Amino acid sequence: QVQLVESGGGLVQAGGSLRLSCAASGRTISSYSMAWFRQPPGKEREFVAFINWSGRTTDYADSVKGRFTISRDNAKNTVYLQMNTLKPEDTAVYYCARVRGFGSEPSYTRDEYEYWGQGTQVTVSS
Repeated sequence: QVQLVESGGGLVQAGGSLRLSCAASGRTISSYSMAWFRQPPGKEREFVAFINWSGRTTDYADSVKGRFTISRDNAKNTVYLQMNTLKPEDTAVYYCARVRGFGSEPSYTRDEYEYWGQGTQVTVSS
């Protein structure tokens, strides 16, 4: 069993930055791809960013490309999401997730992920 705990959310003005962290416990995540999803108010949960087990492969939703960066520190069992130039439309609950299985190709849909954190709120004011 893996427990994922997100942190780093908060209230920020448009144009600002936040860094989210996802700390894993229970089992190592170093052999697994990870991702960040988000759920805006009243909307479905959506893919944000993907990173494979080694960190060499990443992918992003078009809406965050060039502004967000996903990274990981396998020694710390932690995944990060650096969010720059934040916009009001980035307001959402952000979730990290561990992929189901050992695939290294980007996975974009919720059912490809087996473990989820409880989420952290990010609010961007205009």
